[in-house]
Amino acid sequence: MRIEEMHLITRNLEDNDYPRLQALMDRVYDDIGGAWPEHTISKLSNDFPEGQICVFDGDELIGIALTVQVRYDRFSNPHSYDDLIGKRMTILNDPEGDALYGLDVLIHPDYRGFRLGRRLYDARKELCRQYNLKAILAGGRIPNYYKHAKEMTASEYIGKVRQRELYDPILSFQLSNNFQVKRLLGSYLPEDTKSQGYATLLEWNNILFEPEDTVISSRPSRVRIGAIQWQMRAVESVEELLQQVEYFVDTLSEYQSDFALFPEFFNAPLMGLTDQTSQTKAIRFLAGFTERFRNEMSHLAVSYNINVITGSMPLLEGDHLYNVSYLCRRDGTVEEQRKLHITPHERNDWVIRGGNELRVFETDAGRVGILICYDVEFPELARLLSDQDMDILFIPFWTDTKNGYLRVRHCAQARAIENECYTVICGSVGNLPSVESLDVQYAQSAVFSPSDFAFPHDAVMSETTPNTEMIMFSDLDLDQIRVIRNEGSVTNLKDRRKDLYRLKWRHEM
Repeated sequence: MRIEEMHLITRNLEDNDYPRLQALMDRVYDDIGGAWPEHTISKLSNDFPEGQICVFDGDELIGIALTVQVRYDRFSNPHSYDDLIGKRMTILNDPEGDALYGLDVLIHPDYRGFRLGRRLYDARKELCRQYNLKAILAGGRIPNYYKHAKEMTASEYIGKVRQRELYDPILSFQLSNNFQVKRLLGSYLPEDTKSQGYATLLEWNNILFEPEDTVISSRPSRVRIGAIQWQMRAVESVEELLQQVEYFVDTLSEYQSDFALFPEFFNAPLMGLTDQTSQTKAIRFLAGFTERFRNEMSHLAVSYNINVITGSMPLLEGDHLYNVSYLCRRDGTVEEQRKLHITPHERNDWVIRGGNELRVFETDAGRVGILICYDVEFPELARLLSDQDMDILFIPFWTDTKNGYLRVRHCAQARAIENECYTVICGSVGNLPSVESLDVQYAQSAVFSPSDFAFPHDAVMSETTPNTEMIMFSDLDLDQIRVIRNEGSVTNLKDRRKDLYRLKWRHEM
């Protein structure tokens, strides 16, 4: 499967999807009878459409999670699979139920390794939160148990899987997704010979659950930002540097970040692998790796379910060199923002040109813009983006001195105030004497907010220790941005004197 050809879409199951669902279930469940009948799936989808969650790659169904509502008190106690089944192979959905029950999660064999199962589980958890339900319950198969049934009981097998002494493709996955084994169910699905008829009763608790008399009908939408304050260090190979990239993406994903932001020219240490006598040749050498980095980081975005902003990298088009940042969405799509304003160093030593397009990008975690380093020092750009309802402005940068850094920082803070948005700056640190123009770095990455009563008094949401490799997190309330734009102490965007002045992009945006 080529990641650059993948375009993932998550949506609810529709009636005309059944032929694809049947093919997938027949392939994955060939050992326990294959697909549900069409009338079963049709009734389930009509009874509880939000609970039937699909992942498509283009027109191909590659993952499915089937779910019903149940009474917690009934199904948190011993039961069998047949207790969920009514007449004519119908699945019993209780619209008054206070818990979800996970029936099936299937992933196409060709798409395993992209953590799509986790994506479906996360979607199911979000559904549980949105419906304000107590928990998700599931009867989990233990399909590797038959290999050990002669030497241990089912309870002993579950204990060894818990301790990671044994691996079970279903139970190990469910445990890694924060499900707890509540009890062992006997004769749960007798035809499941691999599990010897056993199953685990699994539960995931919704810690945000509130009784109906205290539930808040409208919850603020929150986005978690993760940024990598990157240490410039000598490397021996491209693979070594990509291993560092994956480490940080994995770490930010573990903390459930919606975005991972890298600094400008974060992979510049690779220039140390070539002759340094000509800076122009060295930067073009670095540009030779850009396509691979873009594809690899897009793969990580999908695999770790996180939107990755790749800092920036040099891109060679024909004879022209550009400084480009890529937005690698977790649905597999990739878009780019080129640096528009080129510094004297980039222009004179590296012969880099400025791009000609500026836009806001729609993501599943808000509308975002990207300005690379020097670009943030031109307030017109952020204002043009704010006119397109930008929520978050990402600013990957690279500065060698503190005064250069402070230009970026102060301008980023100003852009947050002027445009009533969040701004995120992320830079690199450390010394790299072996690479010309990368001798020293100075950075203190940070997240800034508008300066109003709803935010920290200094409008700094989060910041790193200066000149230290580390990661930074910040939780952003996008609803609060929309509130202050209309009801803040000052309303910069609303109060502009458009009768006196205006800002217009000369190219169609």
